[in-house]
Amino acid sequence: MQKDNGHLFIKACKREPIGRTPVWIMRQAGRYLPEYRKIREKTDFLTLCKTPELAAEVTVQPVDIVGVDAAILFSDILVIPEAMGMELELIESKGPKFPEPIRTEAQIDKLKMPDVNDALSYVMDAIKLTKEQLNNRVPLIGFAGAPWTLATYMVEGGGSKNYKYIKSLIYSEPKLAHKLLDKLSDIVSDYLNAKIEAGCDAVQIFDTWAGTLTPWDFKEFSLRYIDKIVKNIKNKQIPVIIFAKGAVHSIKEIADTGCDVIGIDWMTNIGDARKMVGDKTALQGNMEPCMLYAPKERIEEEVKKILSQYGYGTGHVFNLGHGILPDIPVDNVKFFIEKVKELSQAYHNEYIIPELNKVVP
Repeated sequence: MQKDNGHLFIKACKREPIGRTPVWIMRQAGRYLPEYRKIREKTDFLTLCKTPELAAEVTVQPVDIVGVDAAILFSDILVIPEAMGMELELIESKGPKFPEPIRTEAQIDKLKMPDVNDALSYVMDAIKLTKEQLNNRVPLIGFAGAPWTLATYMVEGGGSKNYKYIKSLIYSEPKLAHKLLDKLSDIVSDYLNAKIEAGCDAVQIFDTWAGTLTPWDFKEFSLRYIDKIVKNIKNKQIPVIIFAKGAVHSIKEIADTGCDVIGIDWMTNIGDARKMVGDKTALQGNMEPCMLYAPKERIEEEVKKILSQYGYGTGHVFNLGHGILPDIPVDNVKFFIEKVKELSQAYHNEYIIPELNKVVP
């Protein structure tokens, strides 16, 4: 499928010249929007994910309402373990739960490796419907959870405070942990390739729990499998984003995977991150999500600060350092988007000398 690389977002991912910095928000299709809440009043979360017409509708909402430069398909990372045969419950206000968590090798062996186009056909149908509704206004991002994050949910049985079971697995039975992670990396690779074939213009790998690992364990139990997935992406023209929350300690190694963009959380100066990766990748981020609770004047100051930290030239996709929170005022979101669009233009001047990070007078 021929991709349109004229979008600001795609150009920034590929570090091509652009007129301003593109902006989108992780979890932008969600509870902070009244229009989304209205739909959720009539259906549960998993049904919403599995109904292509509804998933497409809520995916497009932020494009129409707050003016983001990319859409991200409404779904959930845990559709993968469910497709592999695990029972998944999503309990309102309590988060996801697997009633029978993975604790033995027999359970790992029992996990199915389905054809993702069949097992997750509702996702592919949602992509096609979303692309029709977007009508090439903005590109569509598909996503998947990284093997480490998926394994954490599957072994813990849900969210966790101390990650007792998954860490006991990697420290006491590392071969077994690698067996699970390898299996997950194969199905995630198939899933992202299927999403791209269905029409996604970029893909993002979320490693939400990367920061729970030591830097050396991150490399062994997370990054090696992310690296495998990136190398398994068949269409090399599609931008691949890696967001490993809390893993800036390994940003150079993340860049070495061959990804196009590295998402960073708010605990790192994006200018420092740019120096660390050099010209290897673009960067995505990284405003503190709670900043959107602040007065508009303070939000503007923070946008200015992050733009200044990144500096001149392309290769920056503005985003939050993690997902938007459910009770953020919509007006603040709109203001944030508008300010990024307005203030970033000064950093994309044709007279910029990238090596000097300044504009020629």
